[in-house]
Amino acid sequence: MSRSRHPEVHRSDRVGWLRAAVLGANDGIVSVAGLVVGIAASGASATTVLTTGIAGTVAGAMSMAAGEYVSVQSQADTEQADLVVEKRELHDDPHSELQELAAIYRHRGLTAELAHEVAVQLTAHDALGAHARDELGITEELRARPIQAALASAGAFTAGAALPVVTALLAPHAQVAQITTAVTLVGLGLTGAIAARVGGARPLRGALRVMFWGALAMAAAAAIGQLFDTAL
Repeated sequence: MSRSRHPEVHRSDRVGWLRAAVLGANDGIVSVAGLVVGIAASGASATTVLTTGIAGTVAGAMSMAAGEYVSVQSQADTEQADLVVEKRELHDDPHSELQELAAIYRHRGLTAELAHEVAVQLTAHDALGAHARDELGITEELRARPIQAALASAGAFTAGAALPVVTALLAPHAQVAQITTAVTLVGLGLTGAIAARVGGARPLRGALRVMFWGALAMAAAAAIGQLFDTAL
């Protein structure tokens, strides 16, 4: 069997982990940077700023993992429930399910004869798989994977949060807020551009949109911190 000389690369199988990873990384950078900038703007000590950043990293990573797991697990439960119903219907009324599958293929442009033949052959090969894919829209590439999503989200959050935490550790205390803001915007630009490129979008657009929202979040955090301009 000859192999294709033009292998195709699709990005749809990256949707699950990419979404969780991008969300986690950006949230880690923005959330913890906002904490660091806000606390630094309040006049807190260097130890307090650093402790706040580390505590925010741990709490945020756990929160992201739990939230992502619960959310994606709900999707997985729904998919599983739909598959159970479909499996029962295939057992109880296989003829109607065959006709239903054939109708789907007719609506996609096949002739009645070809649609019926395709439905017959796919049913003989894997009836549940055919209905899951073509009737329910459930594919192996896009199926909900809660543990994968939770780990990707928590890991990405921690990696993103490391940027403002390390900055707070290394920057001169008097300039923590300014330096953290600048470094964070650079980091957001990089993650936004990388995520956009992996997802097939324009890197510049991806970078600018996350930098805008990150700058807005840190500006708000700094304004709140200045309201409590008291050394802690």
